[in-house]
Amino acid sequence: MKLVIFDIDGTLVDSQHEITQAMNQGMSVAGLPEMEPARILSIVGLSLPVAVAQLLPGAGPDLHERVVAGYRESFIASRAAGALPPLYPGALECLDALASRDEVLLGIATGKPARGLAAILDAHGLTRRFITRQSADGHPSKPHPAMLESALSETGVPAARAVMVGDSTFDMEMARAAGVAGFGVGWGFCPVEELHAAGAHLIAPDYPALTRALLEWADE
Repeated sequence: MKLVIFDIDGTLVDSQHEITQAMNQGMSVAGLPEMEPARILSIVGLSLPVAVAQLLPGAGPDLHERVVAGYRESFIASRAAGALPPLYPGALECLDALASRDEVLLGIATGKPARGLAAILDAHGLTRRFITRQSADGHPSKPHPAMLESALSETGVPAARAVMVGDSTFDMEMARAAGVAGFGVGWGFCPVEELHAAGAHLIAPDYPALTRALLEWADE
């Protein structure tokens, strides 16, 4: 068997507006000024407490906790209002193509908490697609390899027969640390040159190109 593990934010779903809005809501709740979207998107992929600490390195834990709480409140309100970040064009077709291969298993590794991951997969009808779902709950933040190591352990697939698909340097660094190939995507939140520097084996410009690359990899 082979295993393809996907990141969520910036890879499968276009959640940049939701993330920047929630982070700036957290900043506002904590009495802080809003941040530029580019700065916020630079930490997407990290678990929320680690992301906030990186955005506010000079602040204390109490302030960090207030930002985290405001962020989570914004997300809960967004979901209650029925807001749902869309899948990127071609994402569903890519998953369909991979699912048609009996030898390919699908997984998730995301900085989202398990509850948030479950909600977004359920809303898009994707829950049954992924045999292993690794989240921020119970794991160190990316780029620590724990999520990938757990995915490999759960599926029984060796690292040499797995690939991590993601849009951030954290995804590529995590893949490298776990001995897994890292496939970068060019439509996410991280500059392509940074993905190259982080060790991406390739960078797909769009989902059709990613689908072709993954199917070719599956046939090797």
